[in-house]
Amino acid sequence: MLSKACKYAIRAVLYLAINSSKTKKIGIKKIAEELETPQPFLAKLLQQLSTHKLVSSTKGPGGGFFLTEKDLEITLWDIVLSIDGTEKFNQCFLGLSVCSDEHPCPAHHMVKPFRNAVLSDFKHKNILKLREEIKADGTCLSLKILED
Repeated sequence: MLSKACKYAIRAVLYLAINSSKTKKIGIKKIAEELETPQPFLAKLLQQLSTHKLVSSTKGPGGGFFLTEKDLEITLWDIVLSIDGTEKFNQCFLGLSVCSDEHPCPAHHMVKPFRNAVLSDFKHKNILKLREEIKADGTCLSLKILED
């Protein structure tokens, strides 16, 4: 449902939510290493998120990416809109060019409740809430942690 770019962007924002602050900025090299993502690709994604004011950054020595209190209020949907747009959520699950409530594909009515639930969560859960859940539940953002 989400592109690889969008998945990388979400992981990067969550990584920043856990590890950065106004006084602790993180460079792209460190983020890419920790998340095991291609550095040039991730740099473009974070720059795009910065342009859309979803993450903060500073240049120069001591610079890097970080999240402000305002940035923590963004939702997963904000990231999806910035990277993928809405098209992926409107596509037919089976890939048909025409699929709607009026002209459903065979899987439409099975997939619609799942899609609506994911969409609702993405629109209503902010990064701050996800950060709290990650810390409480011990979920991971990288398999690198498990390999050590």
